[in-house]
Amino acid sequence: MDIVLNRSDLPLAIPALESVGFLFRQSAGVTMFLDGKEAKARDAVQVVFAGEKVRQEYVEVVPGVDEFEYVKNVRTMKLESLVRMKLTSHRRKDQVHVLDMISVGLIDSSWLNRFSAPLAERLKELIDSPDG
Repeated sequence: MDIVLNRSDLPLAIPALESVGFLFRQSAGVTMFLDGKEAKARDAVQVVFAGEKVRQEYVEVVPGVDEFEYVKNVRTMKLESLVRMKLTSHRRKDQVHVLDMISVGLIDSSWLNRFSAPLAERLKELIDSPDG
């Protein structure tokens, strides 16, 4: 799971998350919170920073923390922002998440014009070939 933070908020997030049992770690350029002493990095909550690229080769930056909405009184990232993040990273697990959203009708071809050309192309490929 990823959380989006402003880089300037990290010093506030560390003690807040550590107070409920998470352990702050930075390893190989990845900022994360482990869920206890026995937790593995693959299961960690990874931090991505708003307005920054997760990797230099990514075509877009992480959406800002101001791109949110309330769902059942819980503040959450807007669906469009989440889809943008998934299309930007475009790892297989992100593609599967987008395919799941397509399969339940959350997104469709009407979303293509919401994204930059490279991301719209990736979405179109997933819509046109959901089985890969």
